Amino acid sequence: MIATDHFVFLHLHKSGGTFVNEWLLRFVPEARHIGYHLPRKMIPPPLAHLPVVGLVRNPWSYYVSWFAFQSRRPQPNALYHVLSEGGRIGFEDTVRNMLNLGTSDRHLSALVAALPPEYINRGLNLPGTVVARIRGTSLGFYSFLYAYMYDGPGILHVGRMERMREELLQLFTAVGEPVTGPMHRHLLDAPPSNTSDHATYTDYYGDSLRDLVAERDGELIARFGYRFGD
Repeated sequence: MIATDHFVFLHLHKSGGTFVNEWLLRFVPEARHIGYHLPRKMIPPPLAHLPVVGLVRNPWSYYVSWFAFQSRRPQPNALYHVLSEGGRIGFEDTVRNMLNLGTSDRHLSALVAALPPEYINRGLNLPGTVVARIRGTSLGFYSFLYAYMYDGPGILHVGRMERMREELLQLFTAVGEPVTGPMHRHLLDAPPSNTSDHATYTDYYGDSLRDLVAERDGELIARFGYRFGD
């Protein structure tokens, strides 16, 4: 979470937020870091009147990026450890477990127990009590994260990560944040941050898993006009 005088930026997991955090802290003098992966409900009351800016990405792409990033870490986080059953299963089975968290008490209970009981301001920064709210829903995990991070009263501006460099300029214009020449040049020319090393995301999906993402994350996919293969 980055606060400026004109807006608050929320960092949705694996959706381009690291790049934006670094960019804002470098170029916006009044930008200040408040917390890591904190949701809208935790915006400090004196800032609650400000519009919220965030990013979203294609859910099919998200699951590949998340798996590729975590599976290569020396110590993957608890989410990966539980859903991959200690790294014993591959992408399709792990992501299927992720998509079925709302209906699989075995994986969800194990995950709730493995996550910290409160915010720790690093890593996933998602308490077990928060993840438990997915129980009994048919939401994909990315849709659950999106709602958890962004839902709330007030003005919300969300750009697509795939067009982040163009859409951020539009978002900042909408919230009244001046974009200087150096800011603009960095936005256009700087390399991505915190990327995952993987092949084209479509290569990871069989038909069944592709369709399950379409079902579980269907509302989010429709809202932002995503399609498999974009």
